[in-house]
Amino acid sequence: MTSEWWRTAAIYQIYPRSFADANGDGMGDLAGITSRLVALQELGINAIWLSPFYTSPQRDAGYDVADYCDVDPLFGTLDDFDAMIAEAHARGIRVIVDLVPNHSSDAHEWFQAALAAAPGSPERARYLFRDGRGPDGAEAPNNWESVFGGPAWTRVLESDGTPGQWYLHLFDSSQPDFDWTNDEVREEFRDILRFWLDRGVDGFRVDVAHGMIKAEGLPDYTPPAEGGSMGGAAGVTAAASGVPLEPEISAEPGDSAPYWGQEGVHDIYRDWRALLDEYPGERILAAEAWVDPLPRVAKWVRPDEMHQAFNFAYLETPWNAEALRHVIDASLDAFGSVGAPSTWVLSNHDVVRHATRLSVTEANPQGHGLGPRSKGLPEYAPGLRRARAATALMLALPGSAYLYQGEELGLPEVIHLPDDARQDPTWFRTGGERYGRDGCRVPLPWEGSAPSYGFGPADASWLPQPEQWASLARDRQRDDPTSTLSLYRGALALRRSRDLGAGALEWLPGFAESIVAFRNGDVVVVANTGDAAVELPAGEVLLSSEPLEGGMLPADTTAWLAA
Repeated sequence: MTSEWWRTAAIYQIYPRSFADANGDGMGDLAGITSRLVALQELGINAIWLSPFYTSPQRDAGYDVADYCDVDPLFGTLDDFDAMIAEAHARGIRVIVDLVPNHSSDAHEWFQAALAAAPGSPERARYLFRDGRGPDGAEAPNNWESVFGGPAWTRVLESDGTPGQWYLHLFDSSQPDFDWTNDEVREEFRDILRFWLDRGVDGFRVDVAHGMIKAEGLPDYTPPAEGGSMGGAAGVTAAASGVPLEPEISAEPGDSAPYWGQEGVHDIYRDWRALLDEYPGERILAAEAWVDPLPRVAKWVRPDEMHQAFNFAYLETPWNAEALRHVIDASLDAFGSVGAPSTWVLSNHDVVRHATRLSVTEANPQGHGLGPRSKGLPEYAPGLRRARAATALMLALPGSAYLYQGEELGLPEVIHLPDDARQDPTWFRTGGERYGRDGCRVPLPWEGSAPSYGFGPADASWLPQPEQWASLARDRQRDDPTSTLSLYRGALALRRSRDLGAGALEWLPGFAESIVAFRNGDVVVVANTGDAAVELPAGEVLLSSEPLEGGMLPADTTAWLAA
């Protein structure tokens, strides 16, 4: 009988370049992670998930992989990885690593060989090279657009110096897409999985798990018009309204982008699941699958495929009781229909931090980011209050919860980054029209009075840290019972001791429309998304995201009570 640890796990995402820097070069590294694992053990998480640390030119912060079986010198060595995973396991923390199978870096030896080879060669067959359209092949093979902006095709110069074929890159031009109809590609990734499983990793978070397979013939496609927001006060949720999660993804009936969510991806994950099942200790696959609606996401977690899929519909839901009840029900129904746990997430390395996002009053589509010229920006204190309430609600739900580094400190999105400090490809490919994701990736503060706020031993920091980091540093919050860090530690401890992850949700009647109220096991949870305080039911208060007022639950506050 297995433990199925992943069904109830609290999983903490580490963005390695921004977590902790051991050598003072301004870039986080594996040794830095190892040095700070005690803090994560104290926080009370079950597993960590590491964003890419592989050899890479870092054109897209490591999601452009040049060697899938080595550590980039920026982050250390394979010995550093082995030391980190050994320390994590010794502290009872499992380790999940990112895998980027949709595309490689253009510096990957396979792509360099493809550039040197002739059209129609086995080397080019590993990627999606195509002849162009129009006179002399001067037009791209189709009209697809990159997620980062601009065309999704780049033309190469052949060995004789003449313009030649085009290659597909759904992301940056430095990230050519693999051709997953090629058996050589499939076998290569089986070997990559085995390499890391043999080193002891407990699973893989699969980047762009809705990609990889493209519709036969690569037909032209124009996505529906953008709409919606990332959960601002005036926003709506895809689950509730049908607004696409991304411009490239449509929830309209019969509308499906030919490069996302194709049926062939499921054959790949069945193959990978069988491979992982050969290993002891319940190694898992977690899907980053931006597809809509939720019943479609559930296809990724059928019993013979992946174990978990990120719940982006929940992440995009605004702080609104009706929308929250809807998406919670839809999530539990969809994932439960295939015997999988629902997952819950509020922040990650690709979205505006929820201490800011949940109070933004203007539309902010996924990937656009926030900056000085953005509209609808909230003040910090009200945004943090709402974020604390949202987290307390999320951590009481049955299933598995994902946390993003720094959210336990209440870190907001960093809005006022200098233009010349920005590094996200989105910023450059859109000519500064979209700020991108740098604002949620600023290195963490550990000690308020230390150089780089304790991120490393020197002042260096690959993105500039705001002065606000001093007051939000971990050492300033550790012994403050009212701090956001204390709230997270308390909620995670109660979640574990009350076994809420394995519980069942029962909605409680008799509350106002602005209230989310349910029972999970022996805990009653009441969240007030409205503007006025409401009366709490009788019972011992186990936790509250803000101080209570004489038996009343204030606005933007969540409380847990003993049932």
